[in-house]
Amino acid sequence: MSTSTETQAFALRLRQALESCGVRLSPTVVANEFNLRYWGRSITPHTARNWLLGKAIPTQDKLRVLADWLQVGPDELRFGQAALTPKVSEGLDAGGALSMVDREMLSRYLSLSLHYRKTVRDVVSALVLASQAQKPD
Repeated sequence: MSTSTETQAFALRLRQALESCGVRLSPTVVANEFNLRYWGRSITPHTARNWLLGKAIPTQDKLRVLADWLQVGPDELRFGQAALTPKVSEGLDAGGALSMVDREMLSRYLSLSLHYRKTVRDVVSALVLASQAQKPD
């Protein structure tokens, strides 16, 4: 994949992630929201514009901040779905593959719009927090 194609694909994924989180596709908004979360040197709206238009890809540290903010994996944001690999040990069968039930659930999840995927992630995060709160120390 050429550099131009890679940056365009990244920009598309970034715009989709922003839209799924309800963030306006404005370089100023993106720069301001990003800078609230990033402890390094601030970015300018021009930098955010370059990300949104597919003229540049952020460095790894900035990519991680974007991914955390937008609740997507950094690899998914940077490289897309093909880069995703399951990192779960539970739900794997004896051969190390996901069980049929889990594959079906993931297939259904991936068929959802980005907005609904975010909702599912939010629900799962809330359930994990509630589960951890119920565990005795």
